[in-house]
Amino acid sequence: MRRPVLLLLFLLLAPPAWPVEAPGARHDINVPFEDAEYEQWVGMFERPGREVYDRRHQIVEATGAWRGAVVADIGAGTGLFTRLFARVVGSEGRAYAVDISRGFVKNILRTTRAEGLSNVEGIVNTQTETLLPANSIDIAFVCDTYHHFEQPRPMLASIRRALRPGGMLVVVDFERIEGKSSVWVLEHVRVGKEEVIREIEAAGFRFTGQGDFLRENYFLKFMRTE
Repeated sequence: MRRPVLLLLFLLLAPPAWPVEAPGARHDINVPFEDAEYEQWVGMFERPGREVYDRRHQIVEATGAWRGAVVADIGAGTGLFTRLFARVVGSEGRAYAVDISRGFVKNILRTTRAEGLSNVEGIVNTQTETLLPANSIDIAFVCDTYHHFEQPRPMLASIRRALRPGGMLVVVDFERIEGKSSVWVLEHVRVGKEEVIREIEAAGFRFTGQGDFLRENYFLKFMRTE
């Protein structure tokens, strides 16, 4: 009888696999993107002075994307990184533009076709599903979007299903540090880097490293565990 009792105590006292104190983003955080004025957002997202724009080529290089790879740009926005990945992976590869905004996806497809990029596919996803096919991608790229996940737990499960064995998740997001980050970041971004790492590891990923070339944002890499 002693072993079952000890097992029960372990189960009761063990920490949960998913951090219970980490709710998703507030439910109105994505409202501005529902009827997005594409050109207006291009001016905001693709401008000098925005760190991820200024460092865009370094960010893409740090993901390790290669010719022939399949990359999903999750939370693609105006398609800044979708276009860059499409050029890196070439005609042998594919770049998915995944976003909850139908307007963003439509305009990404329009602009990439105009630039002669025929290897881009668009997906209008939900707050719980990427809608990517299972085992279809080599890299899931999430830039300044993780803090917009209203339901991070099912979204991470969906990303994991979409990744091939050994596939990689790259997360770039705002550093959130009490006493250092701006008021906007502290109010807009729900958790800091360490909590993000814990959440993603709990979802079936292994943290493999981070970049040191960003100041306002962090760059994290994870591998899908088997």
